[in-house]
Amino acid sequence: MNLEALCIYCGSRPGARAHFRETANKMGELLAGEGIDVIYGGSSRGMMGAVADSALGAGGKVVGILPGGLASREKAHRQVSKLHVVDSMHERKALMAKLSDGFIALPGGLGTLEELCEVTTWAQLGIHQKPVGICNAAGYFDGFLAFIDHAVQMEFLTEEHRRLLIVDEDPEVLLDKMRGFEPFLERVWLDESEI
Repeated sequence: MNLEALCIYCGSRPGARAHFRETANKMGELLAGEGIDVIYGGSSRGMMGAVADSALGAGGKVVGILPGGLASREKAHRQVSKLHVVDSMHERKALMAKLSDGFIALPGGLGTLEELCEVTTWAQLGIHQKPVGICNAAGYFDGFLAFIDHAVQMEFLTEEHRRLLIVDEDPEVLLDKMRGFEPFLERVWLDESEI
């Protein structure tokens, strides 16, 4: 799969472990080195700032998308290649999805988790056929992935839909897996017998 631009979801805080920020730096450098544009939330803080700064430092293109109301709280990154200031979170997420060929979640909080779940749901419903990756730095997403596996066991999620999440702790390996992603040609959300 050709990936020219990837949306990176991650925290506006740096997190408790240095490894999180190191992974964000590695991701930014990797994408810049591969000629893949970074589409992200537009902040200069935390994990978001680390991804943007490392990609820019490696000569990459970085596009930030930030609602006007968050520009001061999340400290808009003024050195990015392009900064879109939009009216709402809904507009932010829609533009991030539109400009991206795939999505990667790095460690973050509720916003990161919400964005990850939303684009995965869109894939489940066939709204897009783009790869969705989780960079599981230091096992950060282990609890979330255990919940997803529990949802499969409880038959609220199918195995097919579970496989929509591409997971690895190493950014380079994750990117290779995402390039190998093959969209499902036909999506079956619910079996007719379940309705």
